[in-house]
Amino acid sequence: MLRRSIPRGSWSWWTPWLLTSPRIFCLSLIVLLGQGGLLQGHPQCLDYRPPFQPLQHLEFCSDYESFGCCDQRKDHRIAARYWDIMEYFDLKGHELCGGYIKDILCQECSPYAAHLYDAENPRTPLRNLPGLCSDYCSAFHSNCHSAIALLTNDRRLQESPRKDGTRFCHLLNLPDKDYCFPNILRRDHLNRNLGVVAEDPRGCLQLCLAEVANGLRNPVSMVHAGDGTHRFFVAEQVGVVWVYLPDGSRLEQPFLDLKSLVLTTPWIGDERGFLGLAFHPRFRRNRKFYIYYSCLGKKRVEKIRISEMKVSRADPNKANPKSERVILEIEEPASNHNGGQLLFGLDGYMYIFTGDGGQAGDPFGKFGNAQNKSSLLGKVLRIDVNGAGSGGKRYRVPVDNPFVSEPGAHPAIYAYGVRNMWRCAVDRGDPVTRQGRGRMFCGDVGQNRFEEVDIIVKGGNYGWRAKEGFECYDKKLCKNASLDDILPIYAYGHGVGKSVTGGYVYRGCESPNLNGLYIFGDFMSGRLMALQEDRKTKKWRKQDICLGNTESCAFPGLISAHSKFIISFAEDEAGELYFLATSYPSAYAPHGSIYKFVDPSRRAPPGKCKYKPVPVKTKSKRVQFRPLAKMVLDLLKEQSEKAARKLSSATLASSPNRASSQKDSFRKPASPTSSRKTSPRPGAKKRARVWSPGSQGKRKGIPKRPGGRTGQAARQRRAGRSLPPPLGSRWPLSGPEAPHRVEAAAAAERDLRLWEPVVNQTGHGPCTCMGQWETAIIQIVGGIMGTKAEEQEQ
Repeated sequence: MLRRSIPRGSWSWWTPWLLTSPRIFCLSLIVLLGQGGLLQGHPQCLDYRPPFQPLQHLEFCSDYESFGCCDQRKDHRIAARYWDIMEYFDLKGHELCGGYIKDILCQECSPYAAHLYDAENPRTPLRNLPGLCSDYCSAFHSNCHSAIALLTNDRRLQESPRKDGTRFCHLLNLPDKDYCFPNILRRDHLNRNLGVVAEDPRGCLQLCLAEVANGLRNPVSMVHAGDGTHRFFVAEQVGVVWVYLPDGSRLEQPFLDLKSLVLTTPWIGDERGFLGLAFHPRFRRNRKFYIYYSCLGKKRVEKIRISEMKVSRADPNKANPKSERVILEIEEPASNHNGGQLLFGLDGYMYIFTGDGGQAGDPFGKFGNAQNKSSLLGKVLRIDVNGAGSGGKRYRVPVDNPFVSEPGAHPAIYAYGVRNMWRCAVDRGDPVTRQGRGRMFCGDVGQNRFEEVDIIVKGGNYGWRAKEGFECYDKKLCKNASLDDILPIYAYGHGVGKSVTGGYVYRGCESPNLNGLYIFGDFMSGRLMALQEDRKTKKWRKQDICLGNTESCAFPGLISAHSKFIISFAEDEAGELYFLATSYPSAYAPHGSIYKFVDPSRRAPPGKCKYKPVPVKTKSKRVQFRPLAKMVLDLLKEQSEKAARKLSSATLASSPNRASSQKDSFRKPASPTSSRKTSPRPGAKKRARVWSPGSQGKRKGIPKRPGGRTGQAARQRRAGRSLPPPLGSRWPLSGPEAPHRVEAAAAAERDLRLWEPVVNQTGHGPCTCMGQWETAIIQIVGGIMGTKAEEQEQ
């Protein structure tokens, strides 16, 4: 890499101790890097995102067509650059150097491209060439020295002696020998599970998070309208619903404010409040949505109320407060176990999930509310909201409801034996096969021993209060032969958690590895879990989800922690998965956040998940999102800065006189030059000259150019053509990767300027003691110094 000179300033103090205490510096940085996890590479592309499986065949860099960082378009671009370079060679040059050049260019497609190019952090400089292993690098330098100027404009690399490749290979060295090319292809532990969800030794799935919203008061629900706008609506327990737009901003004015009607308190653990929200399947045409909340009726009787409302005609982001039409009210005998889920099934009917009425053990009546089919508590109800029913009801009962003809049973009941189902979801089905489509998953909160996850079936009895999980709760009811209950697909004890929060089956596009996983959590313990179905046995296997690993989550925008109390899960209109959590479970405490799941092991191919939201007019001001959670890269940076401060203080204290004398004698460095300026093409004035290497070290497997153009024919075609630019300068500053590239380029310019004095003093690269640690030390210290220099300039 080029090293640009640094202007004299407050950070020139770094140089004396760096040069006078090389062993201490190197040793400390090695320890620091090992602790921070920065020496361990992870699959990552040059756009700072995970690798992917290309949709189409790669013709040139075919080694990476099953998994890597290139789609067909990028593969063609690399191939074009290869053929541009090879036009400077005769036939012998093709045979000897073609394979080397192809290998080097195709490392942009490697799943470890970011590590090979020192680009795992956008703040660090980007290498001109990938990290090469010592033997391979020496052979390339010896056989194809003249090709270096065609691959890079870095003068330090170009000016390496022809007969001695030590300096050249030293500059391309990587701290970790496992990750240099071609060793990285031979390391089984690096390639064995590429592209699958990473697991730790305990089998815990390694996923990451991105914070998308914060400052919410117990966010209990997040839903989309299914109208193509890709807005999502977030309901707070106090009765306020907010609109979030696809760009991440929130509208300043709420969509709905029912605080004056909703019954809740600031008490921690109060289960009453605004509990459910669902949009009509034909919302785009009828503007209808439905709400579920706690309220006080006449004589201060507590009730749950399900109402229909409409969106204002004047503003699509505001509900019409006068449009409320009560569909159903149910009296609550206690303040807990209020249910709260509203869903529309694939059949177009609305499903309502009620709690058993509260207290403990469902003590109401001989068998409890949940087993009593004349009560609407502890049930799954199914109604038709598209018309009025008999007896003044504001809904119709579907004729195929299971208990329509049973004497004494309420006809709206679809399933029973429910304790307090908290958060249910309809499976969209596999994107290709549609398998699983329409299944309804629920988490049912337990009493004293077990939490369970159920799949709702028509007419099913889910066992409460006879059973809790797989075990008996009421032994007399449990022994009743007529119970015929539906067993959960999974249950766990209170050593794991004490209040299940139901989730979703992932069916999104961005994280294909997660397809088919049912992801859920526990409110009390804060644990995240996943269930995977075995299609042959129809049984479900549970795996824990671990978040915040600094190695796997070291991507821009990803965070390492979340608020403990998991209130709800959600999916956006595109099917991506989120969860809602708070650090203080009070309805009035603004400590709630929303997090999006990200799989750091694999993403969808570029362009596959694009969608164009339907424009929606906004009258309210937009409040831009400001993240509060610390990102993994920021945490690593803080660790680095803290360790560097301790190191500098200790070193200066041990040799103050020597550092002072070197500082006084330090010479002013040369004026800066552009590190991205394109160098003159070798032999530009002699276009007809073709370089022919010696005969040693011939390479096999050289790709053939489409049309078979080599030698004299190629030379006749290249007249007037310019040398293709190197990696850094040929990236277009547009498209989806542009923000990362701009940031990385600016950081690289900064860091290279800061390191120039060290290069000038030593004459052969920064801190010659470093050896194989050079690149990693430059990466971490350059990032620290660049940030400090910016602060001084400001």
